[in-house]
Amino acid sequence: MGRLRISAISFLNPAPLLYDFEHSPKRDELASRYDIHYTLPSQCARELAEGEADLGLIPIAALGSIPDLLVVPGCTIASLRRVRSIQIVSRVPLDKIRTLAADTSSRSSVAYSKVLFRHFLGTDPEFKPHAPLVDTMLESADAALLIGDPALVASESHPAIEMRADQRLYWYDVADEWTTRTGLPWVAAIWALRGEALPQTDSKLLIDDLTASRDAGMAHIDELVAHWKTRIAVSQPVIRTYLTENIHYVLDDRCIEAMKLFFELAAATGAIPAPPPLRFVE
Repeated sequence: MGRLRISAISFLNPAPLLYDFEHSPKRDELASRYDIHYTLPSQCARELAEGEADLGLIPIAALGSIPDLLVVPGCTIASLRRVRSIQIVSRVPLDKIRTLAADTSSRSSVAYSKVLFRHFLGTDPEFKPHAPLVDTMLESADAALLIGDPALVASESHPAIEMRADQRLYWYDVADEWTTRTGLPWVAAIWALRGEALPQTDSKLLIDDLTASRDAGMAHIDELVAHWKTRIAVSQPVIRTYLTENIHYVLDDRCIEAMKLFFELAAATGAIPAPPPLRFVE
């Protein structure tokens, strides 16, 4: 069997999932089985769709647009309450937003936001793609959708942002808005395998490798915090809290239930084309 081509996310949040791929003693062994490449969440989905990768850490909203994908059980990027890294920053209250400048680097975050507005609030703001620069986003729209590391940085410095804007800003954590209304986790991303790669894949070894890497990452949080403090402009306590409290890394039954509800509501509101079948690597 050749090496599986992996498309992975270059944000802070998957750092524990990728620990063994980046650290001794497992790094060299895994490099003999996997060829890993880092990019944005939306690009992970594109690379899977176009056959440039066999395995991807992709936004769950992409499952419906790429045929014949299998979810790898065990790992996820989710949140049980506040995620901090998906923020709607607004000049008006949430239900008054009519235009939203959106960082489109994550399809799931955009889709969750559309479900929030269309299903739960009964509104339908215009979404405008925009680079993740909160000041310029708010110059062209009522609100800004910030995703990933830019959202963490903005939320860490939001008093300064509010001072520059010279007005009150409203901050809404998209995961918290979802969990408050549904009582279920907010699920952002999962490992997905192209169906055509399955015959050449040792399924048990794949699941074991990904699960062991996550567990090693969670056992080495201090090391990850020390590494990421030089890569992202937020404090070490924020990084630690984010990795240990804000993000939930286990794809458990409640996360799967939450995914099913998200697919149902996202399809009903037009945020995704249709609810995808949930098929798992076994």
